[in-house]
Amino acid sequence: MAKKAPRRTAERILEVTLELFNRFGEPNVSTTLISAELNISPGNLYYHYPAKDELINSLFDRYERSLSELLNASDNVRDVEDAWFFMHTLFELIWQYRFLYRDLNDLLSKNRRLETHFQWVLKNKTRAVKALLDGLSRAGAIDIDSREVEATATSMVVVLTYWLSYEYVRDPRRALEPEHAQLALMRGAHHVLNLLMPYLELGQRQHLMTLVTAYDSSDS
Repeated sequence: MAKKAPRRTAERILEVTLELFNRFGEPNVSTTLISAELNISPGNLYYHYPAKDELINSLFDRYERSLSELLNASDNVRDVEDAWFFMHTLFELIWQYRFLYRDLNDLLSKNRRLETHFQWVLKNKTRAVKALLDGLSRAGAIDIDSREVEATATSMVVVLTYWLSYEYVRDPRRALEPEHAQLALMRGAHHVLNLLMPYLELGQRQHLMTLVTAYDSSDS
C-alpha cells in the first residue's frame, strides 16, 4: 500500500489544528486533542510538528503570506466602495485565522517568534492604511490634513487588530461562531471606516451609510 505523502499529512494536520484553535481557542487545544481529532498517533503528529509552537508558527506563516498579498491591494483604493471591499476582505482573512486575534496577548507572551513577526504585521497594516488614505485623498474622496494621517491610520489599525477581541468579550459564547461571522465582519469594517467620517466628501459619506444600511438589512 502506498504511503501518504508527508506533505499531505502535514497540510491536513494544519487544517485540523486551525479548525480546533478557532473553535476552542489555542490555549484550550492540546496536541493530544489534535492527534485524536486526526485519528493519528501523537508520535505521528510530533514527526511533522515536534512542538505545539511549531503548529502555531506554521499557521501564522500562512496568515502572514496571505496578509502580505492582500495589503498590497490598498494601493488601488480610490473611493468608499473600494475601501469597504478592502476592509471586508481583510476582516475575512482575520476571521479565517481568528484564534490569533482572540488569544493575541497570550500568544505573544509565550512565543518570541510570533512576538517579533507581529511587529511586522502591525507595520505592514499601517503602511497599507496610509496608502489607502493617500489613494482616497488623491481621488478627492477624503480631505485630510497630512498631520492627521499618522494618528488616523494608527486608530484604524488598532480597530482592525482588536475588533475580534472586542466581539469575543462582548459575547464570549457566540461571537466567534461561524454563523455570526458576517455580522461581526460587517461591524468591524463599519467601525474602521467610520473613523474616516470627518474627512469624507459628502457624497462618499452618504455612500458609506448606504453600504452599512444595505449590509445591516441583509443580516437582520
